Amino acid sequence: MRTFHFSVLPAAALVLFTFAPATVTKAAPVPPVEERRQALNALFQQYWEANLEHSPEFASTIGDKRYNDKLTDFSVKAENAWLEQEQNLLLRLAAIDPAGLTDAEKTSRELLLRTFADDQEASEFKEWEMPVNQMGGVYADFPQLVAELSFTDVKDYDDWIARLRAMPGAFDQVTTNMSIGMDDHRVPPKYLLKKALEQVKQLASQKPEDSPLAMPLKKFPAAIPAAEQERIKQEMLGVIGKQVLPAYTRFARFLEVSYIPAGRDEPGISALPDGEKYYQFLIRRTTTTNLTAEKIHQIGLDEVKKDEAEMLAIAQKLGFKDLASFRASLKANPKLKATSREALLDAYRSYLGPMQAKLTSLFGRLPKAPFEVAAVPDYLEKTSAPAYYEPGTPDGSRPGRLRIDTYNATDRNLYAVESIAYHEGLPGHHLQISIAHEMTDVPTFREFGGYTAYQEGWGLYAERLGKDVGFYQDPYSDYGRLENDIWRAIRLVVDTGVHSQHWTRQQMVDFFHDHSAIDETSIQAEVDRYIAWPSQALAYKVGQLKILELRDRAKKELGAKFDIRAFHDQVLDAGAMPLDVLDERISAWIASQK
Repeated sequence: MRTFHFSVLPAAALVLFTFAPATVTKAAPVPPVEERRQALNALFQQYWEANLEHSPEFASTIGDKRYNDKLTDFSVKAENAWLEQEQNLLLRLAAIDPAGLTDAEKTSRELLLRTFADDQEASEFKEWEMPVNQMGGVYADFPQLVAELSFTDVKDYDDWIARLRAMPGAFDQVTTNMSIGMDDHRVPPKYLLKKALEQVKQLASQKPEDSPLAMPLKKFPAAIPAAEQERIKQEMLGVIGKQVLPAYTRFARFLEVSYIPAGRDEPGISALPDGEKYYQFLIRRTTTTNLTAEKIHQIGLDEVKKDEAEMLAIAQKLGFKDLASFRASLKANPKLKATSREALLDAYRSYLGPMQAKLTSLFGRLPKAPFEVAAVPDYLEKTSAPAYYEPGTPDGSRPGRLRIDTYNATDRNLYAVESIAYHEGLPGHHLQISIAHEMTDVPTFREFGGYTAYQEGWGLYAERLGKDVGFYQDPYSDYGRLENDIWRAIRLVVDTGVHSQHWTRQQMVDFFHDHSAIDETSIQAEVDRYIAWPSQALAYKVGQLKILELRDRAKKELGAKFDIRAFHDQVLDAGAMPLDVLDERISAWIASQK
């Protein structure tokens, strides 16, 4: 089979452009600062518009309907074209001398340069060859997409029908990419692909009217005439039944007959031909640090030990001699389990009201975006994380949602609910992401920029913040906070264990059992998630520790001048950023406060 290669900018060139832009224009006089500012802003806007056109589904999720009838081009040709476009933008951006620009403009320039450099480096590892696992891919993207769209007029429905017609082609492109990955020995673990196959088969076997892809038909706006409603219904169900569901069936057949047998046996990413190098790149991209896998593994072990000491103190106050007996009691205590799906959702809601009332004492700036708690869609619930945040649209037409996995609800631990509510909802992801979306003094790409260590670090920090303001009054809930914290510490150990130390899946499960009382359903889904998404799980604890370090530094240096509201605003008001850039920002703020 034909092999494709990306055009990659040499690493040395990237370093030159990032840190020595003056050498690019040495022979020519530097243009006036206003001229360079205009060029910079024009380039920011050009990149943003190109990104929306390149990722039409993303454009739709943020409320931009210009590409609502389009799907991403997943072909290798399109991947190469996008890389080339980014490379050209990188060269132009690096050539703009930052001297005289504002600090915000310099930061925006640096962040976009990093994005381009990371994308160019990532292309070495051909990530497009492994686009599917049990956590998602093309088969799950489309049902998730339709749930985030608004349908207010006939065009919205016709645009969705156009997208439905394009879905079989998207499946074909992704299948081709995966076939190339098979030739290159770049495939996910076999057992994870079997889990993905179950999800694909579930979606493929539904009747057209029961498919999540037909969700827009459940309720029509009153303004659409009955005749048009009937025409839309027949057309949409026809395309789903005759084109889309057969594409799902073909994809399931490809997975079952060709792809799964080619899946790798070892769970860790180090099993890939360049796996060790790839994992170190993923660590750097995810954590925005230069930490090694070995160092992160040790940090995880240290944090586990620290959390266990605090957990033991709570257990002893409740009359237990050790953590083992306390954890056994947790599993046997029916009062600590949800009684139903709805009871689990209500438990999350019960903590968010009191926290909302506290926000003005912790933040100077609060978002305007609405927020709600909702269940994870049924087709994802068997493999989903226990909870996750789904951002709303900047205009508020779709609220931010705290999604709760209610699968096996009666096996879910209620004592962990309070800290998860703060992490995924308030003052965690909803606050941070909504504030970023509402920024007006930065390029648009920064409103939607994501740095996992920053975002997930903030979420985990938000859990701790609840303790700082007097919540977790129930000792079981406080134990749940520590359980969630040790969960993130365990991630540092098991993620690096499987991907850099050749741990087995069972070793990961055993480490969870040895150091937590996390329910079995969550443990099984979590270890599979870490295997599918190498390094992603490292972001939480690394980011939280950095924010706590910065807060402690600010308190120490500012003394009585330290204002927690001002500190939090400094962390959040410029949007997501790499941890080293956040460090520089807080250091500058501390100096200004002095």
